[in-house]
Amino acid sequence: MSLELEADAGLSTILGDGDRLAQVFTNLVDNALKFTPWGGTIRLGARPDGDAVQVSISDSGPGIAAEDLPHIFDRFYQPDRSRRRGQTHGAGLGLAIAREIIQAHDGRISVRSDPGLGTTFIIRLPIRTGASVVRPGPSS
Repeated sequence: MSLELEADAGLSTILGDGDRLAQVFTNLVDNALKFTPWGGTIRLGARPDGDAVQVSISDSGPGIAAEDLPHIFDRFYQPDRSRRRGQTHGAGLGLAIAREIIQAHDGRISVRSDPGLGTTFIIRLPIRTGASVVRPGPSS
């Protein structure tokens, strides 16, 4: 498995709840590891995006079916369980919690996927000054 990192030099600092943001990124990278086959690639990227920083996590796994994409951030939703023989999976809360944490930071999270080619999660978090206050996110 290959891990690639692309980060623009001079990215601005994001102020927020470090534990909660770590929870988001840990969940997304863990999912990428679960669904990327041996020999596949996971890409992590970060770049400026106007008054925000955009972070992306991409995998070369099986992708998510188009009919599942509108529900991927719903609590307890797990796409097509029949394709997951022998694999252990959570309760379907990780992405719902990730969305709540990102929204609590006034950010956005989205997903795009091509079945057979992989999935990319894109997070956009606003750049904040030292005076900014972040509302607490949901607990784990």
